Amino acid sequence: QVQLVESGGGLMQAGGSLRLSCAVSGRTISFYAMGWFRQGPGKEREFVAAISRTGGTTEYADSVKGRFTISRDNAKNTVYLQMNSVKPEDTAVYYCAADGPILTNTFRVHTADYEYDFWGQGTQVTVSS
Repeated sequence: QVQLVESGGGLMQAGGSLRLSCAVSGRTISFYAMGWFRQGPGKEREFVAAISRTGGTTEYADSVKGRFTISRDNAKNTVYLQMNSVKPEDTAVYYCAADGPILTNTFRVHTADYEYDFWGQGTQVTVSS
């Protein structure tokens, strides 16, 4: 069973930076594509960013492109989301998710939440103006 635990959320001012971490246990993440999603107050859960097994492919939502960066450290079984120039509209619970295991297509990434098999509990990010 794959378990994901997010950390790094908090309260911050607009324009600041924050790094979220997702620690994975139970399986090595080198066989999983990883993604970040978020759900703002009164909103549907939405895709934020995804990274392929080896990190060779990344995908971002238009709303965060150029501001957020997803990365992974397979040796530490951890995925990160670096958030820069944050805005009040980035306020949400951020979820980490794992898609896999993927045995062949090492460049695969998905933006749809139903493609992901395992989810963390989420970490709250609140951005004040």
